[in-house]
Amino acid sequence: MKLSAVIASLAAAGSSVAAPSEPKTFNLMALRSASPIHFAPVSAARSSIFLNLKDQGAECKGDSYNRATFYLKDGGLFLYSKGGKRQQIFVDRSGMGQGKMGYLTDNTYPPPHFELTGWTIDKYEDLNFKGISLLACPGSFQDAWSVWVVTDNLTPGGNKGCLGIISRTISITKPVSCEYSQ
Repeated sequence: MKLSAVIASLAAAGSSVAAPSEPKTFNLMALRSASPIHFAPVSAARSSIFLNLKDQGAECKGDSYNRATFYLKDGGLFLYSKGGKRQQIFVDRSGMGQGKMGYLTDNTYPPPHFELTGWTIDKYEDLNFKGISLLACPGSFQDAWSVWVVTDNLTPGGNKGCLGIISRTISITKPVSCEYSQ
């Protein structure tokens, strides 16, 4: 009798370990009070990250509400695509990149100056890169704001009027799988 109980509990434990888990998915929202980007959704298009983008042009399996869906894995930040192409966020803090934030699609050999890991979510549920927050700059295509990682250059890419932002994560229980434009 006791042997059958032990076997049953071992079988139950083994089956719960074997099932792969879905990553914790989330959207991002910019926080910057008294600005046109306060509560702005984060979108992905043209291998870049934006706020207030009118149409990200992603191919989605459902309604994405024009917001990108992200997940973290081993310190890397990825765009959510179930069974699709792997799209990973990079940061280029070199003199040329100036904090550029974008994404690579199925790229197994990123340039050496691209940083792919270092993303974390803090105790306030805010996303940051190696403890550094993000910056948004106006004047991108579709009148969107481009998103950068803060460096010592507060006018990256020659942009003016940039604002520091808090990037708040918003957990999603039913993520929409999308492939974002390159």
